Amino acid sequence: MASPRVTRLRPLTPGQTARLEGFRRIAQLLDSAVRVPGTTYRVGLDPILGLVPGLGDLVSPLFSIGILWQAYDLGVPRVVQLRMLFNVAIDVVLGAVPVIGDLFDFAWKANVKNLALLERHAEQEHLATTGDWLFVSLLTIVMIAVASLPFLFAVWILTTVGRDLF
Repeated sequence: MASPRVTRLRPLTPGQTARLEGFRRIAQLLDSAVRVPGTTYRVGLDPILGLVPGLGDLVSPLFSIGILWQAYDLGVPRVVQLRMLFNVAIDVVLGAVPVIGDLFDFAWKANVKNLALLERHAEQEHLATTGDWLFVSLLTIVMIAVASLPFLFAVWILTTVGRDLF
């Protein structure tokens, strides 16, 4: 498989470099700070903070806003920014489900995924990959399907109830 073409090098300002390093440290702390004994698997503070009602569901999304802003600042392709946004949305939506969401937080690691995407595009402007487009397209279809479910259910109820009433 051929690697995506690099269209230009992008010199980073000292501020951008410092922010990237800060994001790297925080992402590592939130998603992979501690190795689970006896395994190579790593966990961070995000799933642990998720156990604290209210606070846990805010920490990771607030950090994600910073990563997304940095991606915008660096001119990361919009489809990659959208992919990053979907990573956050999946983390927030599924992470909000009691118990299951807390278990999900141990595996998803949206911050590490987004940081990897950001770093891939930080100094070298890469074109969006087929995988980026596929991920965004599939999630868009899933979101449309999920959003249409309440309407389909309402139509089904109205037709079923309406048939019984008349």
